[in-house]
Amino acid sequence: MNSHSSPVSRLVRLLPLFCCLAMLVPLALPAPLLFAQPKAERVVEGKVLDKSDAGLKGATVFLKDSRTLAVKSYIAAADGSFRFGQLAQNTDYQVWAEFSGKKSAVKNISSFDSRADFILTLKIDTAK
Repeated sequence: MNSHSSPVSRLVRLLPLFCCLAMLVPLALPAPLLFAQPKAERVVEGKVLDKSDAGLKGATVFLKDSRTLAVKSYIAAADGSFRFGQLAQNTDYQVWAEFSGKKSAVKNISSFDSRADFILTLKIDTAK
């Protein structure tokens, strides 16, 4: 028999070693990495409307994170629509809108609410 073995025969001899290593790699990883669930994120969207249900273009919508107290803002589109995305599932939020010195009611979003999407209507009475 030839003293030089073919690449295929070397591969066949190493195959059991590769299989064992492939089975041991998951054991070396920390358990949270093995069983981590994809992190769910929430979206808050909706419209800012006046008393007659017309969209309030240019209304400022505020989203307050109750954990960090950080406030994000969004200028409503021509139809009064707004959207905040990539929000943490385990955080409470407050949402409200302001337009021409008037303010809507504050809407609360609880971390205990398991929904991923929240559709809100924020009404502002713009009458003088």
